[in-house]
This record gives sequence, structure tokens and C-alpha cells, in this order.
Amino acid sequence: MDSWMIKHFSQANPAGTGQEDVPALLRRVADSIERRGSVQVQDLVMHTEITADGPWPSLTVYFHDAED
Repeated sequence: MDSWMIKHFSQANPAGTGQEDVPALLRRVADSIERRGSVQVQDLVMHTEITADGPWPSLTVYFHDAED
């Protein structure tokens, strides 16, 4: 059976004004993925925390190195 280690990171917009901006979050996450180089994304999971400033979405990206 083949196996590999899955890696992950979570990201959100800065807290406060604009924290609920999902398009900005998606751009932020896309930039982070590109900075990691050659990776293969396996899954994206969106979470939303409710704070005093309103909804605060975050994304967790599960990936592995494309060479693996």
C-alpha cells in the first residue's frame, strides 16, 4: 500500500474590519499555496467563527509535495 504524509495550514484574514471578506481570504490562501511551490492540494475546509466583530472565516488546506 502506498502512503504519504499529508501537510496542512490554516489561514484567515486579519481580525477586525474586513475579516469576513471571503474573496480576500481565497486570494490570500491562493498566494500562500503558490509560495509553497510544487504542491498537490488534497482538500480545502472552510470554518467560520463568530466573534464580536462578526463572522471570521478561515480555510484549512491539506496538501502534499507534488514530488512525493
